[in-house]
This record gives sequence, structure tokens and C-alpha cells, in this order.
Amino acid sequence: MSFPIPTNESRRLAAVRELDILDTAPDIAYDEIGELAAQICQCPVAYISFMDDDRLWLKAKYGLPPDLNQCPREIAFCATTICGAVMVVAPDLREDSRFNQIPFVTGEPHFQFYCGLPLVTEAGYALGTLCVLDFEPRHLSFEQAESLRRLSHQVLTQLELRRKLIEFDHTIKELDQARTEAAADRARTEELLINILPVSIADELKTNGKVQPKYTASATVLFTDFKGFTLLTERAEPVALIGLLDQYFTAFDDIVARHGLEKLKTVGDAYMAVAGVPAANRRHSIDTCLAALEMQAIVARMKALREKMRLPVLELRVGIHAGPVISGVVGKHKFTFDIWGDTVNTAALMEANGMPGRINVSETVAGHVKTLFQLEPRGPIVAKHDRAHEMFFLNGLKPEFSRDPERRIPNENFLAECNRLLTGFSG
Repeated sequence: MSFPIPTNESRRLAAVRELDILDTAPDIAYDEIGELAAQICQCPVAYISFMDDDRLWLKAKYGLPPDLNQCPREIAFCATTICGAVMVVAPDLREDSRFNQIPFVTGEPHFQFYCGLPLVTEAGYALGTLCVLDFEPRHLSFEQAESLRRLSHQVLTQLELRRKLIEFDHTIKELDQARTEAAADRARTEELLINILPVSIADELKTNGKVQPKYTASATVLFTDFKGFTLLTERAEPVALIGLLDQYFTAFDDIVARHGLEKLKTVGDAYMAVAGVPAANRRHSIDTCLAALEMQAIVARMKALREKMRLPVLELRVGIHAGPVISGVVGKHKFTFDIWGDTVNTAALMEANGMPGRINVSETVAGHVKTLFQLEPRGPIVAKHDRAHEMFFLNGLKPEFSRDPERRIPNENFLAECNRLLTGFSG
């Protein structure tokens, strides 16, 4: 059996489904409207329905069997009603050509009266109907018809409320999603910030929008660079060259983090780190020397491997000096944490006047670590203003404080002696 179809059927169906009302649980607000419709119109049957593409589904019903929740669209009275915007009345269904062949008229329960109001939204979509039926022919009074219209407005009010609640729910979900994405963005930003800056500095920058410069009375600065790097840049492929540097600097990053140093920056093949900044650390010179020995070991191992493969090799020069520094953050868009002062210049001087494969330390550093490490005097180097700096090679840990032949890994005696020394060390 065919049935009439509204001209805006596809959009009408979309509007029905946007409400997400089909097959939902009973709702007392709709049930009461259906019961009021039956009582006002003095009809034994009333229902509120929504028309899907192939069925009529009942949201509320009065006077119908409990298990009757839907019927095929082609045998539904309301298939005709939703094609218009006005009340549809059939005083005697047996004599109405629109309905007299419907099984509910020709057979059980033998309906003979139908009145239906389409539930038309402001956008013009008839989503369903509010209907009353009787088993006898009848007419509605003017007052009954008007009351039925008012009740249909109440149904539409309920539907509009439902639509707004759905929109509100979508908005809440979008806000939750936005908050989740914002939190993820903040986490990524904070992770990047912490990768660029020390944690305490990053926290200060987030809290205050700037970082207050800080004077530190004693810190240890480490510089490294590679002998042969300039020559290698003229011969090596860029990708291979950057890959090689990345290998070294990634290993250095792990080493300085493990020993409590802060990486400051790399410039070309030079690597700079500091201990004792931004957090004060009484063993900053000791930690820096241990880190330098570990860097030396990494580079020596990589040199041996590259020599076996007949690849160009790099040799590491390390310079270390301790003294006062000023630290802070410079820049606005691509800011960086850095340190300044004569201590930095002297550390660079120690590196520049070192030797490949060796660790060159200043007299200040030697004074801090001489009890634990084996040092080799080198004599003075004259810097600016005719100022002389005594230099020492750091050859490794003293045998009694080492647990490996290369004297780079401290043992339990080292830790005990280090703790004893630091109880009376103020720098």
C-alpha cells in the first residue's frame, strides 16, 4: 500500500533524527498531554507519534494496548496528516477515501473517527502528530478543536526544550573536547618549555611572565668541542655530519641530566653545560668532573668504532672552570636560559687551551676536587689583562675511589669521602 510523502521528506527525516527521540523511554510530560487530549475530546484513544521513513512510532499513548508501540507507515492515519500543516479530521473514517482502506478501519479495532494535528516546527517540518480516535463517528466542538491545538503547542514546546538540551549537551561536549585539547596543548607546551628551560625557570616564567636574573656565588661551567670538526664539515655529507653530532650530543644530554647539570646550548660542535645553577649544589664541581669523564669515555668508544670502519673520527676537548655567574632568560619569542660572567670566559679558555682527548680544568676546580680525582699540573695560561690561570689535566678518579680500570666510575669509598668533604665545604 502506498502512502503520501511530504515534499520536504529528506529534511523532515533529518529533523526527526536530530531530536534523537525515536525508541526512547516513556516520558510523563508526553503521557499527560496524550491523556488530556483524550479527556478533552472525550475520545477513548489518543497518542503522540513521530514518523520515521517506514514506520509510525508512538512516544505516548492512551487507550491502546501496552505492546502497540509502532505500525507500518503505509497503514498509519498520520502518513496523510504530516503532509500538511493543518488539523486533519475524519468524522467517519468509513466514508473518507483517504482512510477507509486502512486495516484499522476495515478490521479490528474498527476505528471510525480520527482527528490529527501535525507537529510542525518553526522550520516547517512535520515531525509527527497529536491524534485522538474513536470507535464511533463523531464531531469535535470548536472548543475541543482549539484545546487540541493548544496541546499540540505544548508538545512542540517539549520538543523545543529537548532540542535545546541536545544542543546544550553538544556544546558541553565540545567544551569538554576543547578543554581536553587545551590541556593537551598546555602539556605539550610545558614539555617543550621544560626541554628548553630548567623546571624552576620554566615555572617562574609561567607564573610571572618573566625570569628574575639570579647571581650564584659558585657554579661550575663545562665547555666541549671537537678537534677535526671543521675539516669534517668540508668533506662529509650534511645529513651524515648532523647525524654524527646528534649521536654525541644526545649522549651528552643523558650524561649531564644524570649528573645534575643543566645543558645551556650547543653552537656548532661546541657544547655548554653548568652545575650549581639554577639550584644551588654543593658538589657542582665534582658532578661536572664525573660528567666530563663519562663524556670522554663515550667519545673514546665511538672513536674506536669509527676507526675500525675507517670513518673520520672526532676527538673531544673539555674545559671546566668554577666561580660566580649570573643566570637568566633572554629573548621574547625564542628565549633561552643562559649564564654570564668571567667564569664563563675562563671555562671557554680552559677548553680552548686543552688538548684532544683530555679534560682541562682550572685551578679553582682542581682545588675543589683534588682529594677525589687525579690531576696533572700543566702550568699557567695568560688571559686578558695579563691574568694567569693555572691549568690541570683531569686524568680520572684516584684509584682508591674508582671501580673501573679507566678510573671514571666512582665506588662506595668515593661516595663516603665525597659526603665527608661536603660537610665542611661551603662553595
